[in-house]
Amino acid sequence: MYLSLPLPSTVTRMMTVTVFSGTGDSLPMPYTVTVPKNGVCRDLCKALSDACCLKESETLLLGEVYDYRIYRYFSPLELLHIIKDGDQLVAYKLPAGHEKLLRIEILHRNVDRFTPEPQFNARKLIGSPLVTCIPNDSTRKADIYAAVSAVLAPFVRAKVHAPGESLLNGSRPSLDGIVLKDNGASCEKGLSTSNVDEATSDAEFLPFKLYLSDDKGHIRNPVEEDSDHVFGLPMRLLMGWSDKEHEIYNLKYMDDLPDVFKPGFMSKKTRQEAVNLFSCLDAFLKDEPLGPDDMWYCPCCKEHRQASKKLDLWRLPEILVVHLKRFSYSRYMKNKLDTFVNFPIHDLDMTKYAKHTSGGDQPHIYELYAVINHYGGLGGGHYSAYAKLIEEDSWYHFDDSHVSTVNEEETRTSAAYLLFYRRVDGNSCAMADVVPVDTHMVDSLEA
Repeated sequence: MYLSLPLPSTVTRMMTVTVFSGTGDSLPMPYTVTVPKNGVCRDLCKALSDACCLKESETLLLGEVYDYRIYRYFSPLELLHIIKDGDQLVAYKLPAGHEKLLRIEILHRNVDRFTPEPQFNARKLIGSPLVTCIPNDSTRKADIYAAVSAVLAPFVRAKVHAPGESLLNGSRPSLDGIVLKDNGASCEKGLSTSNVDEATSDAEFLPFKLYLSDDKGHIRNPVEEDSDHVFGLPMRLLMGWSDKEHEIYNLKYMDDLPDVFKPGFMSKKTRQEAVNLFSCLDAFLKDEPLGPDDMWYCPCCKEHRQASKKLDLWRLPEILVVHLKRFSYSRYMKNKLDTFVNFPIHDLDMTKYAKHTSGGDQPHIYELYAVINHYGGLGGGHYSAYAKLIEEDSWYHFDDSHVSTVNEEETRTSAAYLLFYRRVDGNSCAMADVVPVDTHMVDSLEA
């Protein structure tokens, strides 16, 4: 008899992700996109790809940063609801097929002085981790330093260059063919790192120092020609930041990653936006992807597979009650949505939503005859109602013991909670002057 319809703002979610270049083409940039609340990480990557104008030759590696290090990476089919509003997400633009390359993760930590063995003045990491890729057979010291120099290029301070001097490893088309020279302040293209003079890799000629590390940023050994690396695992590096590095690179672009979502911003938005009843219906009938925890057993292939579920309306009743789900519940917060829903008073055509059809069926046209309003929030509130006297063709406002006449258009407000429609065709049932509404049903709907 009734439909509980979600508001579109409750089936979508706004998420902010900072996109980093894995090839040193640009500075990091945060993007805010709208994705299905019950969607998967692939939906988020698709929205980010459109927002940042991702090239066909590139792909995004989505991850979470916690305590200045990469806490985890997300697979395309992981559900978005596992990501909390307070999390900090990053997406690295990498070449398509980067899975076949060696992934390098770069963490950062301050040092007291720049020496062959610098003293780290704190265990806490700084900045945001950077990610780049190199071929698996290009793991010599010069190759690693060239790749890291390239990904750091957008952070170079302009004042460290003389007039006419190019940025550090600037305008690099690929990770191959780069050599460091002139104290790392410029680069040449068209040369192979395999032919670079080993002396150029000495600390006195390099603008920074790299150390092998683990995923927690614990220092191991300096990157040398004979540094061991396990094939198939990412190479984790720790970059020491002394005064020299801070003079060359601007670390502020790596600081203060934004949270996925700011609740205060959304609460203001929900009061300003407006939707119509049909968008609520479409949200109710939309395909919902099932996550890895809700695998569906296919009787044909005899395996559990990810699928989607969908609701459809088979038949429609004489009296149709529409419940607008204004109360949003999550693990961490509860909220009431004051979104204005523009609903038809006359000629609500539901014909296209009814799947069951027969030759004698008439169009499913409905007319509004009552509205229940809710004012307040979750902790307490007040109910009132608008109802139409059919014989008089006039609307009244029922507010406790107070009853007053209202114009028809005044029944459409952002407080509308339950909508009562009757079908207006030859088979309609007889209507009383005022159709009573059981107020207990209001609370049971939310329960």
